[in-house]
Amino acid sequence: MVEKQYFIGIDNGTQSTKTLVIDGENGQVLGKASKSYGLIEGLPPGHKEQDPKVWIEALHYTIREALRKSKINPKYVRAIGVSGQQHGFVPLDAEGNVIRPVKLWNDTSTIEECEILTRRMGGKKAVIDALGLTIPPGFTAPKILWLKRHEPENYSKLATVLLPHDYLNFYLTGNKVMEYGDASGTALMNVRTRSWCDKILEIIDPNLKEKLPPLQPSDKPAGKIRKTIAEEFGFREDVLVSAGGGDNMMGAIGTGNTRNGIVTASFGTSGTIYAYSDVPIIDPEGEIAAFCDSTNAWLPLLCTMNVTVATEFVRNLFRMSHEELTEAVLKAPPGSDGLILLPYFEGERTPNVPDGTGVFFGLNSKTFNVAHLARAAMEGVTLGMNYGLNRMKELGIKPSQIRLTGGGSKNRAWRQIAADIFGVDVVCLKIDEGAAYGAALQAMWTYRRYNGEKISIQEITDQFVEIDEETLVSPKPSNVSIYKELQKIQNEVSLSLRRTFSKHRAYLNRFVSK
Repeated sequence: MVEKQYFIGIDNGTQSTKTLVIDGENGQVLGKASKSYGLIEGLPPGHKEQDPKVWIEALHYTIREALRKSKINPKYVRAIGVSGQQHGFVPLDAEGNVIRPVKLWNDTSTIEECEILTRRMGGKKAVIDALGLTIPPGFTAPKILWLKRHEPENYSKLATVLLPHDYLNFYLTGNKVMEYGDASGTALMNVRTRSWCDKILEIIDPNLKEKLPPLQPSDKPAGKIRKTIAEEFGFREDVLVSAGGGDNMMGAIGTGNTRNGIVTASFGTSGTIYAYSDVPIIDPEGEIAAFCDSTNAWLPLLCTMNVTVATEFVRNLFRMSHEELTEAVLKAPPGSDGLILLPYFEGERTPNVPDGTGVFFGLNSKTFNVAHLARAAMEGVTLGMNYGLNRMKELGIKPSQIRLTGGGSKNRAWRQIAADIFGVDVVCLKIDEGAAYGAALQAMWTYRRYNGEKISIQEITDQFVEIDEETLVSPKPSNVSIYKELQKIQNEVSLSLRRTFSKHRAYLNRFVSK
């Protein structure tokens, strides 16, 4: 009799860690668990940091709970895959200890470092020529320079630069490696050649290259599980830990986004839209990130920093349940009678407005009510994502259907808004576990290839990832017309406030952050 095969996917997010166990025969989720945590409080505006200890605690708790709920024999777990929030800078000393809290993807305190790096590289065009993308504040490279400039004592201890999922891989295996997908979001790597960019490394620190782990393909294991962890959970000692990847790369696998023509939109804390490509898609304007994916291909991607953040602000302000929020949204007309939200609560990446704040535009006696504010929040963040989608279309990506994932995708009103704004059919998935599911599928792929099977990631996603036809929503032509006009106004409002946002940040730094 063939022994059972189970795989574990772990998704290390900004607000929680989710772990699930899947059956290697049918891809079904047998058990899952999550554990929430927060950011470090009391930091100045723009600073977003987290202590990786909370990740380790959540990893242990969620693995244990997911195994308990699955009721499987853990000795049949074959491989583990880890997904992680992108861009975070985990600084380790020579003993492998974390030097200071991790600056996260949504940290916008490195604006000055971005300007320094861009200038010394020779300007934006030179940066794109060297890296394939620009250097926004959320990426890893400016965080490293920030540490060198602002905390030289801590920088002097720096021996290894890791990303969040790399750190968990290191914890699980003892090995320090980086796979191409997550590494492409550091702004330290040439995404075309999948190699470190010597020029930017030299600018940051002539010795930086020796602090970077080796790069490796996405189908090569990070290593085997450490004995102490295997013993804790009842695993065999030959359990593989796959290369893993960033949450967007793992989300692509989890939504079957492994072939040309498929587009995924994730409605979570942040918003992302990405597409598979077998060639690098380089945006000469730098608005679309030319990432590598975690299947050894590429993943052109846009990221907005505020999606469910905006709707949760409104929901909590008016003390509504999720269903009450939906009912409020449905009471206001498409376009919210001209009320627009610029949802830049945590700054913004697409478009690049790191100093931005939230702005309601179009408030009047007709629109200053719960329903209009709620609908404008949903519409505003979706229009923000569509700004980037329109740029992707200009670069040759033509979606005929968009697969939705993330918490926002579960809202029926939001799905219709998304279809109307994007102008194409949208649909959810039967197994909507996003990055955690993608991590488990990558672990399966790695295990099967490691054991000599010639199988592609496309074959695995074709077998296990299914769309949920009951959630399919088509755009309404009359609404599409409304949102096309509203998009133009939102874009203009955003542009007109760029200089004011910068002045406002200076005000906050002077009078508020203290």
